[in-house]
Amino acid sequence: MQVPNEPLDLLVVAPHPDDAEISVGGAILRCKALGMSVGVVELTNGEPTPHGSEQIRTAETNASTKVLELDWRHNLGLPNRSLENDLASRRALAGVFRVTRPGIILAPYWDDAHPDHVAASALCDGARFWSKLSRSDLAGDPFHPPRIYYFWSIHLRIHPAPAFVLDISPYIDRKMDAVRCFESQMVVGRSQEHPTLLDDIKDRARYWGWTIGTAYAEPFASREEIGLSDLRVLH
Repeated sequence: MQVPNEPLDLLVVAPHPDDAEISVGGAILRCKALGMSVGVVELTNGEPTPHGSEQIRTAETNASTKVLELDWRHNLGLPNRSLENDLASRRALAGVFRVTRPGIILAPYWDDAHPDHVAASALCDGARFWSKLSRSDLAGDPFHPPRIYYFWSIHLRIHPAPAFVLDISPYIDRKMDAVRCFESQMVVGRSQEHPTLLDDIKDRARYWGWTIGTAYAEPFASREEIGLSDLRVLH
């Protein structure tokens, strides 16, 4: 695993390739525009799928990485469709946290129909705790990521209340460009009648933008209270 030159400001933990782009592509681009260093770690390679392969998904991921201008990206190679919050997986992800030392982690929301997403959420919580352990045989120095927020990657048609909603209006076109890189998942074999999967992704961002009076946005949850030092950041 390649080590970033500097600690990451933001690390997105995605169960599969394309989850980061679909759920937080706009947040990634907004953070990059602010000069933040951003990385993504995928837990699995996402295969098998009907129209994909390891080689195809790797090429798609590389293309999206260029669109998002990520500073770091890595795939842990855990088993797709069989992801578990077990000790070996927790150790692997805790090692990523120690190496990248992110100021903020974005993790999958804990309630989802996809078992991999549910396991990934719990895995992030456990690895965040393990990352700080001092008397352990984990590689790297102890580190406790100070903040973790959860992004919507929901297959269930539910509407949880977010802790905050981030305006991504200036970045929606590039977010969708990044999503389109995953053609094997978004286009091939799917109906092109409106609304397509791409329409759904953009329309969800439009809905969340509407909730805060902007064009497009992405929602986030938090288990912990969020502190502010200046009320002017509120919209």
